[in-house]
Amino acid sequence: MSMLSDTRTAAPTGSTAPAAPTASTEPTAYSASTASFRPTRPSAEALAALRRAPWYRRPRWRRLCALTAVGVLLAVMTGEQGSGADLLFSLRTTFTGPALWAWTGAAAALWAVAEFGAAPRRAVACGARAVAAPLTRIRPALDGRPRLRVALVVAGLAAAVFLPLLFDRSTNQVLVDWVGIYILLALGLNVVIGWAGLLDLGFVAFFAIGSYSTAFWSGQLPVKPPFELNPFLSIPVAMLTCLLAGILLGAPTLRLRGDYLAIVTLGFHEIIYLFAKNAESVTGGSLGVFGIPHFSVDIGPVHYRWGLDPLDYLWLLIGLITGLVLVFRKLVRSKIGRTWEAIREDEVAAAAHGVDTVKYKLMAFAIGASTSGVAGAVYASKVGFINPENFPLLYSVLVLAYVIFGGMGSIPGVLLGAALLAYLPHGLKDVVDQKDRFMYLGALLVVMMIYRPQGLLPARRRRRTVRTREES
Repeated sequence: MSMLSDTRTAAPTGSTAPAAPTASTEPTAYSASTASFRPTRPSAEALAALRRAPWYRRPRWRRLCALTAVGVLLAVMTGEQGSGADLLFSLRTTFTGPALWAWTGAAAALWAVAEFGAAPRRAVACGARAVAAPLTRIRPALDGRPRLRVALVVAGLAAAVFLPLLFDRSTNQVLVDWVGIYILLALGLNVVIGWAGLLDLGFVAFFAIGSYSTAFWSGQLPVKPPFELNPFLSIPVAMLTCLLAGILLGAPTLRLRGDYLAIVTLGFHEIIYLFAKNAESVTGGSLGVFGIPHFSVDIGPVHYRWGLDPLDYLWLLIGLITGLVLVFRKLVRSKIGRTWEAIREDEVAAAAHGVDTVKYKLMAFAIGASTSGVAGAVYASKVGFINPENFPLLYSVLVLAYVIFGGMGSIPGVLLGAALLAYLPHGLKDVVDQKDRFMYLGALLVVMMIYRPQGLLPARRRRRTVRTREES
């Protein structure tokens, strides 16, 4: 012990080791020996330096790096199209052209204004609040005025019916083949994933079943039906077929949750897709089915046949969507809808309160599948030709993105989200290359999920859940 004390006191002259404590001018042998084992305490400046983050980790510079990356990404997105002969042609042209400097300069200018321009930032914030103020007052104003809500709904329906008369034929074709059909699919998937909380990634399989069911009952498949039905009657038959398919899929699998259920639904989609592609003697195989008749009405003196004009099918879709929205509004406010929400929020707690969770989850699966069957019947009758390539897995992902973008569990949100995103690739056709349209769709989804994960028009419960999570 004394040797250690001697070694400590014999430090070389000019050493930078901290001085020994000087609280006592004559330290005892005990205190001196204890101090020799005590580690050197760093100074306050050293501790502050350790706590200080490096410059590149400070929020200000991280925002600059993020904005610069966004500028580079936008330069690549808006740059030259790639070439099959030269895989790096697009990147080389982008990184050597003026677009890169323009986008990164704009990003740096935006960062400078956001970081150092307090006055323009306040002006932008005030302007945004002024623009958003009427929108934030719409919902509270509508809550206490049911007549005003009904008037707005009627005005919206009138606009949906009469505005297509002003559009050209190609626009109405897009409204039927993409917007109307996808709104029907999104309404059905909203029941499954938005209300019951079941992650279904193979939803388009039911869409295919509804289409092939219509082809079967119209006598166009290699396997002939016992009797042919009027194409209009194929709608309830397709609904019933998809409902049974939903029950057959859901009954053995609905005890699964989350990722496992998603994998099962993916497998179900692949089974339906491969069966339609390989069972040529039943479905026509890769060649598909031709000649599916259009809808027609023959009741007494009334004879009407849907033809090639997309307006007929557009108005039919508006009627079907309106009817389904009315039914689903009643359903979500009933005991069944509240039970679905309870299962979605906490399935274990719902089961502990005596809820038959399997029964209600099966019910959600069947109702969502039957809605998809309606869409399949309308689509098959409209285009008159279907093959397995009309029902790829990508469409299931798109429908899921539409539901999340609009707001899971919210009927107005699903309608708005599906209408906007389904029309977006076609709205960009005059300004964006065809190969890049879905890239913009993906970028919009990424931005939306970062800054508004609850969706455009979320349900109240979903909005409260996201707000609570963010505050916590």
